[in-house]
Amino acid sequence: MSLSLQPQGGAGLLRRQPKRIGWASKRPTSDEVAMQIETGPLAPGLYLVATPIGAARDITLRALDILASADVIAAEDTRTARHLMQIHGVALGGRPVVAYHDHSGPAARARLIGDIAAGRAVAYVSEAGTPLVADPGYQLVRAAVDEGHKVIAAPGPSALLAALSVSGLPTDRVFFAGFPPVQASARAAQWQGLKGLDATIVLYESPKRINRLLAELRDVWGEDRQAAVCRELTKRFEEVSRGALGALAADFDSRQVKGEIVLVIDRGGTETADDATLEAALRAALDRLSVKDAVAEVSAALNLPRRQVYQAALALEDGK
Repeated sequence: MSLSLQPQGGAGLLRRQPKRIGWASKRPTSDEVAMQIETGPLAPGLYLVATPIGAARDITLRALDILASADVIAAEDTRTARHLMQIHGVALGGRPVVAYHDHSGPAARARLIGDIAAGRAVAYVSEAGTPLVADPGYQLVRAAVDEGHKVIAAPGPSALLAALSVSGLPTDRVFFAGFPPVQASARAAQWQGLKGLDATIVLYESPKRINRLLAELRDVWGEDRQAAVCRELTKRFEEVSRGALGALAADFDSRQVKGEIVLVIDRGGTETADDATLEAALRAALDRLSVKDAVAEVSAALNLPRRQVYQAALALEDGK
């Protein structure tokens, strides 16, 4: 997810109320803000720092403390990281800002792991949101874990959680599917695989392909399935469109939209196969598979409990 930082509320600076300074009647300067950020040595390790997905003031106080104290800043987009620190009065002070993105190879990881091994604290920030959520940081974390280094999370903004919060859809079971594949065959296979999942599904998508995505899901999952298209979350032109997939597909088919999009889709309805369907499927499966394999195949295909299918298979075997 890309980030366009939008300060809100004056200059977008952090307002912290220390006991020794009264700011009731004046807005703090950048220097005053920087003074109130807690700085001090950090233990060596990899710090995963969540950053705003839109509104710059959504950053946490702990994130600012880490950015002010880390020995090395690793960033998916170094320009965005520098801009964010500048907005909040966090001085770089000559510390290195290292690019780590989709095209960074083993050498970039080795450099950062080497920094940690040398006793340095490395803060990693994605372009926007929480590191490792649709973000290239996984291999970096894996390398740090494999070397026995500390990995510390500084949680905060996340487009995934923000979209779930405003979607109005169930949040007790959630499946994050990331960005859909581009190839038509891979997309078709993914939609079939997710169709019967008993969980709310969250997808990230480009504004250029959202109309295609909605049309595909309508055709495979049915036009009545509920969804929410969440666009430009926390930004000036935030928009949440809720409704059935059929209606949303028709609406977005005629629209040209911009900005980051998160699509949240309700879980599918439970379809229960009748006894005749179960028996027919089992007979066909038992003709070519063992009882164990036939039960596994039919249970998955009909979305039925394996115990129920196994009992039905035993009854068929006894009948023979």
